[in-house]
Amino acid sequence: MNLSRLFSITCQSFCHRHSVICFFRLSFCVWVQSAKQRSNMLKNRKRANREPGCDAEGSDYSKKIEESSKKMATTFSGSSNSVNTSKKKSRKELNQNDSSQKEALNPHAKEKRKVKEITPGLNEGELSNPNNGKKRKVEHQTKAAPSRGGDLSESIKKSRLSTATSVEEFNYNKKRVRLLSKTKGIRENCQGIIYWMSRDQRVQDNWAFLYAQWLALKHKLPLHVCFCLVPKFHDATIRHFDFMLKGLQEVAEECKQLDISFHLLIGFAKDVLPEFVKENNIGSVVTDFSPLRPPLQWVENVRHNLPEDLQFVQVDAHNIVPCWVASEKQEYSARTIRKKIHDKLPQFLTDFPPVVQHPYTSPLKSQLIDWDAAYAKLQVDHTVKEVDWAKPGTAAGLTRMESFFEEQLKHFSTDRNNPNKTALSNMSPWFHFGQISVQRTILEIRKYRNKFKDSVDSYIEEAVVRRELADNFCFYNKQYDKIEGAYDWAQKTLKIHSKDQRSHLYTLKQLEDGKTHDPLWNAAQLQMVQEGKMHGFLRMYWAKKILEWTTSPEEALQFSIYLNDRYQLDGKDPNGYVGCMWSICGIHDQGWAERPVFGKIRYMNYNGCKRKFDVGQFERKYNHKKLTKPL
Repeated sequence: MNLSRLFSITCQSFCHRHSVICFFRLSFCVWVQSAKQRSNMLKNRKRANREPGCDAEGSDYSKKIEESSKKMATTFSGSSNSVNTSKKKSRKELNQNDSSQKEALNPHAKEKRKVKEITPGLNEGELSNPNNGKKRKVEHQTKAAPSRGGDLSESIKKSRLSTATSVEEFNYNKKRVRLLSKTKGIRENCQGIIYWMSRDQRVQDNWAFLYAQWLALKHKLPLHVCFCLVPKFHDATIRHFDFMLKGLQEVAEECKQLDISFHLLIGFAKDVLPEFVKENNIGSVVTDFSPLRPPLQWVENVRHNLPEDLQFVQVDAHNIVPCWVASEKQEYSARTIRKKIHDKLPQFLTDFPPVVQHPYTSPLKSQLIDWDAAYAKLQVDHTVKEVDWAKPGTAAGLTRMESFFEEQLKHFSTDRNNPNKTALSNMSPWFHFGQISVQRTILEIRKYRNKFKDSVDSYIEEAVVRRELADNFCFYNKQYDKIEGAYDWAQKTLKIHSKDQRSHLYTLKQLEDGKTHDPLWNAAQLQMVQEGKMHGFLRMYWAKKILEWTTSPEEALQFSIYLNDRYQLDGKDPNGYVGCMWSICGIHDQGWAERPVFGKIRYMNYNGCKRKFDVGQFERKYNHKKLTKPL
């Protein structure tokens, strides 16, 4: 008995000692990791000491590093506690834990293993669909290697099919849909469903199109797609209409291949769509969503003219989290909406099922579209020519996306604010016209997070949080393009300084021609006029200088919106309105040190730009002598 008891005590002592050794080994790993994180954080804080009035990316990055450090310490701490309390682990298991800790401290070793990557703020359990309790496959989104060599389109097709064979087999989240009519059900004895395409001009990766097909399949009805082409739309030029119409030609061809009728209706939707519905005994109309006043008014006018017994629904196919779900009010800044969006991403950031060959054909065949006649009916300015760098359509958009992933993404986090570097995605034209889904872009870019974490996180912040914040502002603030839409503090400070003396005053014509005393501003304006796109960092500087060089804040906002909407390929977009309102009216910003003309609005100047990038190089690239190509 004594020998047996002595043997038992000896074993317990050995196990206890072994656990203590493991605990201290893991504690040492925590200390080393924390020291490295603190060192990196100090370096980034030094970088963040930059001029107020340019940007605050450095301080945000430091916060990310600090949060990451805390998270890592918590993870290691949890592992240490589990080792300390568990006395049943074998030596083999402990060795495996030891190797994983070494791997965590050695990023090169991590690359050798296949690691299942989860989106920031999400975990595998949260990716399950709350409506049916079935977990979605994470592996094909996270473990799958990024596509290479021009096979992104094929990779996406496989991804859709692995999600579901069709929308009938997919658990569609009905929170994306809102009812606009009093009638909830489909009309009896009807002969079809309509998707009224407007903002989201694509077939695949389109929640509105998918919902329309789901209704049609459920009720065994033909599916029609209608696009209402207005001959004139505010300051839009042939640059905008050409990009849109060529993209729609691709949509029409894809619909034809899927046995879905596509109809190009010429005229305002309130006139042509209800007539089409009545003539063809349509049972339900599905449309997509835009937060801007004109599209919202189009929807309201159509609703008023549709039969009362017709179901009319709207789907937010543009945002990942539907605008009315993300928040029920106007958010003050990115800080106030960020958590709301990230908390809801598990419900909405899922892959798409495919729009499939439609089995129910209509006796009403879509007429052959005369695209030349459609162009001829346009009443738009033809002096602002099409651009050659951005080819319209979903196929071209996917090519641009793949090029960004392979060539620019690795530089995005460090060089995106340098106009001389090609670090931006330049996807905004395809996003604006709905030819590419932002959600698809996020699903694909996540696959690169192991390689380019900072760049991927920065892109998600801009493409998801900032973009959806812009929709939020325009949806809940009907004066999104007027001084009256600004915060009270901004309206007050702008009014106080509206009569301040300006160093220079320019007319709209002088600004449009890029003929000011500032060569950097002129270069930015010429880039926009010639290429249909101005670098994102310079857009802020450009708009703020218009405030400084015009007679009033009201005139500055009017001029900046006019020039943006006329020349930017992504003009008339919530991001454009919010960009001008941020620069001139301090929307989603805070008050800064008071100064003439600007008051408490954030200030930017030429010298601040010189400290960020080689302004001379940019000025030499875009100048009147070099850019002699006529509009």
